Amino acid sequence: MTLLKFVDDQWGPVGSFNWFATHGTSMSRTNSLISGDNKGAAARFMEDWFEQNGIKSSYINDLGTDGIPRRVSNIITNVHDNRHELLELAASFQSSPGRPATRTLSVARRVRGPLRQADKPGFVSAFCQTNCGDVSPNVLGAFCIDTGLPCDFNHSTCGGKNELCYGRGPGYPDEFESTHIIGERQFRKAVDLFNKASEQLKGKVDYRHTYLDFSQLEVTLPKEGGGSEVVKTCPAAMGFAFAAGTTDGPGAFDFKQGDDKGNPFWRLVRNLLKTPDKKQVDCQHPKPILLDTGEMKQPYDWAPSILPIQILRIGQLVILSVPGEFTTMSGRRLRDAVKTVLTSSGNGEFGSNIHVVIAGLTNTYSQYVTTLEEYQVQRYEGASTLYGPNTLGAYIQEFQKLAGALIKGQPVEPGPQPPDLLNKQISLLTPVVLDSTPAGINFGDVSSDVPANSTFKRGNTVTAVFWSACPRNDLMTEGTFALVEILQEDTWIPIYDDDDFCLRFKWSRPSKLSPRSQATIEWTIPPSTPPGVYRVRHFGAAKGLLGSIRHFTGSSSAFVVA
Repeated sequence: MTLLKFVDDQWGPVGSFNWFATHGTSMSRTNSLISGDNKGAAARFMEDWFEQNGIKSSYINDLGTDGIPRRVSNIITNVHDNRHELLELAASFQSSPGRPATRTLSVARRVRGPLRQADKPGFVSAFCQTNCGDVSPNVLGAFCIDTGLPCDFNHSTCGGKNELCYGRGPGYPDEFESTHIIGERQFRKAVDLFNKASEQLKGKVDYRHTYLDFSQLEVTLPKEGGGSEVVKTCPAAMGFAFAAGTTDGPGAFDFKQGDDKGNPFWRLVRNLLKTPDKKQVDCQHPKPILLDTGEMKQPYDWAPSILPIQILRIGQLVILSVPGEFTTMSGRRLRDAVKTVLTSSGNGEFGSNIHVVIAGLTNTYSQYVTTLEEYQVQRYEGASTLYGPNTLGAYIQEFQKLAGALIKGQPVEPGPQPPDLLNKQISLLTPVVLDSTPAGINFGDVSSDVPANSTFKRGNTVTAVFWSACPRNDLMTEGTFALVEILQEDTWIPIYDDDDFCLRFKWSRPSKLSPRSQATIEWTIPPSTPPGVYRVRHFGAAKGLLGSIRHFTGSSSAFVVA
């Protein structure tokens, strides 16, 4: 992991960016909740950690027993531990009926909302992606879900079927726990680097950016025994092993990783869409082409041809922005090639203290990039390397050019402009037509309340269900759909919102054609939660028959945490 710490002259530390390679696939494809996965969890943990510790000396031991910063102790001033008094107090707060609300109310009530931190800059922690192409967070390995035995190593199959082979995260079988563990590991390392950061960036701030047509790029490669040869990249194509998926998300049918042959049936299906010509087949060899995406143009290009690459310099830190997922070795080779250009330029601007990082999946997306050796094997990553076996060689060559221009202060050509497809996009997502509730029921009313006079312990899950409306009416940007509040001297104080790992917001319709819907809010009480009177609150926005959007809110009955 490489971490960049930002320090303001007035405010002190205001943020950090770090780069570490792992896929955001701790949450499997069966998860239907919007999630930042392990990277998002790590960012939330670190921002809460800094909010608690501020700019004072702080260490990783300042965590709660659940591994998450004890942020709540900063919000709650008076802790009440008399259970009987708490029950009496909670009994006086029944669920409030749903009522109209303003859009800004959700923003204002959010725990970390901008309106609540107007007096100082909020600390921002970014857990950035890098060359994660072949790095899985499911670190226990891949196992067959029918037998529990390890999957076939070479093809990631179980009895010849890819559908049964799944990777296991460290919290298996609980993928939420796996997400938490992988996020926490990154968070802990980032805090360690943050506290130990001492090398100051000094020097120029500069960049170079260009567009390249990767479908027909000439690449000069060194030959064994000396000399060089000129090869070319290919129009984009996906191999058979692409359809096999990976152990983080298996594919379907009889596809498997490590397939460099293909099969007649799927070739026939492929030919109904587009039959690749001999030139394309030879160019992509040994990849057997399943989808000739680079030559499929209707209703618009199925894959990009023109890609952006960019190099940024902040002193001795160099960031390589790549529009795809480089594997571990392809990323290493790219970094080494750029580092060699910068350190051997002769002007001494870069020395042994140069840091080169890859910012993966930036500016656009063009699948994977493997080494030539990995491409020959044709696992998922090689089958998803769009532009043929010389793709990595093309990236290395062009980034070396950018690095040379950067160090010499020379401009670069902007390159061909990518097509603007914004007005050609096709969406199969139907619009929200209407939201409604049963007669006599308001939006925000409780459908299923917490039990009356209830007391919960840390680790328990509190559930409340509200009559709601489609979340797509308002995505609550900078706001929240769900909130947990604690009673403090007759005032309800927000302590958790839907940006917290312990709070889940689940929306559903009883019927696909029904305009009625419900929101289920689940709060798993963290071990660091102090005793007190709490309630669950919901925010939403409903669409009327004429298209108007009306915001609403409602809350559950109060309950006790003891």
